Amino acid sequence: MAATRATLRSWFYRPWFLAMIAAVLSTSLLITGATFVAMRQVEQNESQEMNAQGERFLARLEQLFGQLRESLDDLEAQPLRGCDEEMIATLRQVTFSYRFVYEAAYMDETRVCSNRPREEGLSAIRAPDITGPTYSYWLNTTTEPDENRAALMLGRGNFRVATSRGHLTDMVDLSPGSSLLVVLDHGTRAIPVLGTAQAWPPTEPWPPKSRDALQVTQTRLIYRMPTENPEYQLVLITPRSGMHIPALWWWMIPACLLLGAFSGFLVLLLVRQRQSLDAELHGAIRRGELQVLYQPIFDLDSRNCVGAEALLRWRRPDGTLTSPDLFIPLAENTGQIRQMTDFVLQRLLEQLGPVLRANPQLYISVNLAACDVMVPRIGQVMARLLALHRVAARQIAFEVTERGLIDVVVARENLQALRDVGHQVLIDDFGTGYCSLAYLQTLPVDCLKIDKAFIDALGHDAASSGVAPHIIHMAQALDLKVIAEGIELESQATLLSSEGVKFGQGWLFAHALSAVQFIELITRGRRLAGRRLDDEA
Repeated sequence: MAATRATLRSWFYRPWFLAMIAAVLSTSLLITGATFVAMRQVEQNESQEMNAQGERFLARLEQLFGQLRESLDDLEAQPLRGCDEEMIATLRQVTFSYRFVYEAAYMDETRVCSNRPREEGLSAIRAPDITGPTYSYWLNTTTEPDENRAALMLGRGNFRVATSRGHLTDMVDLSPGSSLLVVLDHGTRAIPVLGTAQAWPPTEPWPPKSRDALQVTQTRLIYRMPTENPEYQLVLITPRSGMHIPALWWWMIPACLLLGAFSGFLVLLLVRQRQSLDAELHGAIRRGELQVLYQPIFDLDSRNCVGAEALLRWRRPDGTLTSPDLFIPLAENTGQIRQMTDFVLQRLLEQLGPVLRANPQLYISVNLAACDVMVPRIGQVMARLLALHRVAARQIAFEVTERGLIDVVVARENLQALRDVGHQVLIDDFGTGYCSLAYLQTLPVDCLKIDKAFIDALGHDAASSGVAPHIIHMAQALDLKVIAEGIELESQATLLSSEGVKFGQGWLFAHALSAVQFIELITRGRRLAGRRLDDEA
């Protein structure tokens, strides 16, 4: 099992493997997104086309029924009854006067006469599909694919008028499999006016009670047209053209492949850079490229140096400095941070052991990573070094960040163990993490360090300008010391001192110093006035 985990871990540290995974995943996500967009575009196109087609059909049907009713009203109003030449002439005149009236007929118990006597048109008489108070409706009077055969017929009294199939299809040509239906009997029966018969209600799932005119199912589009008559409903059904992928989609595929390859290339570069930096950092420890600098901490009233914060710096062979914000997180992720912490502790005692023994009031604080806060290892390492260099435990303080307190209960036990042997415990960058007042009251802490961002806001109208005074008052209520970080202006030092802050550090007093420079500062017994010392070894 362990061998399997090791093999998997080794694979996940291979740049090409990670780049390939990134390329495949990003390409898959992009293609999936492109397909979804294309399908949505297809649905929108289908919906727009169906809406437009339905609106054209509805407009034409309103014209058809309007003219059929008007023509029936005209025939019913004239006095002629019977099948004579004058009646046939009248019927012909109606078809000339109304564009959408294809055939007009008179019927009584014995005879039927029409303006088209030699054609089989309205001779087949059956019960009307819809019977209204004034008009009767016959739907789909012929199913033959002949544009010159009657498709809809209206009747009033002894008169019948019909329109041809061509008057419906000249507006919209139905695609194969499409149908124009009239739904009757409260939605239980449907008669095709155009196209083939359709099962009604549809057998596939669809929301029949929805108020939307257009309903989209997996295979069909159903457009229900609004009508003024509650006895019937006009429905247009057409198959979906889901396979008609937009042309844009075929351009998106190579674009997705290129973006996926680019993502893989970026991952390859990042992994190689990370591995390169990881290897360089490992070599830097062996080659002695890491150095410890000391940021002095001063009493704001007397301006005497009371201690320093140990800072780790990485100076490359070419003289350039690598930012701690870059290599410290890398060291934490790779586990090298423990080795670096031990290096800082050993180096500071080697460099400053004599000055610490000579100045018992002086102390040096060291930053602890989260991994060292959660285990008691650092106390054991520190005990050996203190015994070797004969330095008191109270002269070595440990700084922990709020973000490093992953498990407050475990952290409390380990920090208390450090305090029990004499070490001070400081909360670094207080206010930037998630440490609540309730946790702070239970943690074994001696001092709070206020982050530079809150010090910079002092005296300004920034929203965070009131954070530093709040932290100061809270610390005073808990009987904790306060150290202000990043003091660069005399006005900041004066304001902090007036608020009761006892200690501070920053470029107003000194930059980070080498061991030699820090010893010189302590030996002189005063701050290095009149000059600023950069990060020099």
